Amino acid sequence: MNAPPRRLTLDDWDARYGDLRRAGLREPSYGGPLRRHVADGDHRLLRLQFDNSAAALRLWNFLLTEEDRLHAARAEGRRIVGAMKDLGTVPVMAYSLPGVVAFYPDGAWWTPCVMEMSDELLAVADRMGIDETFCPVRAMLGAFVTRRHFPIPDLLVCSAGAVCDDFSAIAQRLNGLGHPILWWEAPHRSEPEPDEEAVPLPGGGRAPRAQVAFLESELRRVGEALGRLAGTDLDDARLADGIQRANGIRRRLRELREACFTARVAPLPALELLIAEMLAIHFCSDLEEAGAVLDDLLDEVRRRVAAGTGFGGADAVRVYWVNPVADLRMMNRLEAAGGRLCGTEFLFSHALDGIPEDVPCWEALARAAAADPMAGPARDRAARIARDAAALGAEAVIVSRIPGASHCATEGGVMADAVRAAAGIPAVEIEVPPLSDAVAAQVSTRMEALFETARARRGCGT
Repeated sequence: MNAPPRRLTLDDWDARYGDLRRAGLREPSYGGPLRRHVADGDHRLLRLQFDNSAAALRLWNFLLTEEDRLHAARAEGRRIVGAMKDLGTVPVMAYSLPGVVAFYPDGAWWTPCVMEMSDELLAVADRMGIDETFCPVRAMLGAFVTRRHFPIPDLLVCSAGAVCDDFSAIAQRLNGLGHPILWWEAPHRSEPEPDEEAVPLPGGGRAPRAQVAFLESELRRVGEALGRLAGTDLDDARLADGIQRANGIRRRLRELREACFTARVAPLPALELLIAEMLAIHFCSDLEEAGAVLDDLLDEVRRRVAAGTGFGGADAVRVYWVNPVADLRMMNRLEAAGGRLCGTEFLFSHALDGIPEDVPCWEALARAAAADPMAGPARDRAARIARDAAALGAEAVIVSRIPGASHCATEGGVMADAVRAAAGIPAVEIEVPPLSDAVAAQVSTRMEALFETARARRGCGT
């Protein structure tokens, strides 16, 4: 079953799936051919290129069956938490409790891409007054209104304060439509004053202890609500165990990223690596299975690294990518233009860093939440990106601007300028709409020009 790495179209995967089955492929309960998801409306699969491994098949099937898991959880009487905006904090608490499942309704922002607008979630949001001047996460509003995707959560939790203005507006609209939200405050992270006590954060930053203490009090308040939902307290022992389990996922992802980013040739395509990273946020509604999916990917990547096989040549331009893409096909286009991922910052680096296990568990979770790159100054985020890009040997940086997003209107260009200055490597900002086909030629040309610049720098020793 360990065939040499190849990119496959969906048609190619039909034949590959048959080969795997004949070779004795053992699949989880949600397994099956990729093509079946097209019948569910996931038309973008017809235009993507995929990794050919059984591990990648499991990853895609896991991602594309999340709604099924959530509906099954509702049918089984488990309580469902919709965690919004914090990207990696509340789910750790939710999965520390028995009978509770957490997911991010925010994830609906990919639905217009995956379903190629066929579900009209953005059109529904338009009619609700949330038009294209807002981030594509407005698709979440359409998902709540139509009720065609995830079950309506038993509890909605949303962070407020130092978060995306667009998201706050959309969440408030939801609240007004009869979906009550438990809000918790995420304060803007400031640099500690010289005489102010500070604490270290995951990822290398610092925050005033007073801010971390405030975050801890807010998270304890959320924890009390989660405990009432579950019918049992979220005590220190449960939370400590939940943190350890979440750290297991984060550790696997860090190992996967390091293996992929540092290999001579890319052992896993950019598209599958993007999907894998997303598991850190809420484990795709099944923490244990997320770990098993990542274990399979790690095994495949280690085999390929040992064999020296992968995608693209050793001369592919090493690219650090900033911000998630609204259109998954951009990851294919990156590689078609001659690049490969050697680093990413998809707005949730705090969900990849390990949660401290050597401090009290509530404080540890507060420190992790305080490390959210969107909760602090853009210069902090840019500094980490520049530092990571240099350490990983990046030759170019691409900042993906999310159309309509308030935090991307000017931040993308500022971020690109800051990384150019700090890391000394070329950077470009591009806008990626939910379906980028109309601008594909323009975007590809800009990437190719960036990569030519990067290759020219090799020749002059810079």
